[in-house]
Amino acid sequence: MTAGYTGLGDWTPEALGVPGRVRPVVSAPEPVLSRPGPEVDPTCEEVVQLAADLVATMRVSPGCVGLAAPQVGVSAQVFAVDVTDHPKAVTVHGTFVLCNARVVEATRWKAGREGCMSVPDLTGDVKRASRLVVEGALPGSGAPVRLVTDGFEARALQHEIDHCAGLLFLDRVAGAHAIYQRKVYL
Repeated sequence: MTAGYTGLGDWTPEALGVPGRVRPVVSAPEPVLSRPGPEVDPTCEEVVQLAADLVATMRVSPGCVGLAAPQVGVSAQVFAVDVTDHPKAVTVHGTFVLCNARVVEATRWKAGREGCMSVPDLTGDVKRASRLVVEGALPGSGAPVRLVTDGFEARALQHEIDHCAGLLFLDRVAGAHAIYQRKVYL
C-alpha cells in the first residue's frame, strides 16, 4: 500500500457537516464536460459543499451510480459514487466522494455497456479495467484514500475519473458501431 493512504474507514457523506443541495445536471455538448478539471483543496469550504451537493443530486436521480463535478457545471476533480443497490455490483464501498482521484493500477480489461446522465439519449460499449486501485482524498478532512475494487464499482470509478479529465464515455467507445440509442429512460 502507498504510504499514508488508507481505506474509507467510517467516512459517510454526513461527515461533511453540510446539507447537500440538488443541482441541475448539464448535458453534452456543454463545454465544462470536455475540459479537464483542476485539482482541488479537499478541505476548502466550497469543495465540501460541492461534495455534499453531488451526493444529494445523485440520490434524487434514479439509476445514478456516480456523478462528477463537471456534470453539475463545475470544473473540478471531485466525484461521488454509490453502486450499493445496483444488480451488477459485487464489491461495494457504499456512498463516497473523492477529490483528485487517480488510477494507480488497472487490470483485467473488459467491455461493458455504459450510460450517462449527461448523455441521456445514448449508451455505448466501453472497455474498462475490471480490477482497479484508485488513490484520492476525502472531502472535508483531506485524508488520503486508496480503494481497491472490481467489476461494476471499478467501471463507475473510471467513468467518473474520466469526467474529471474532460472525457465522456463516448470518447472511449471503439467507434459508431458501439453506440446505441437508450432504450430505457430513467
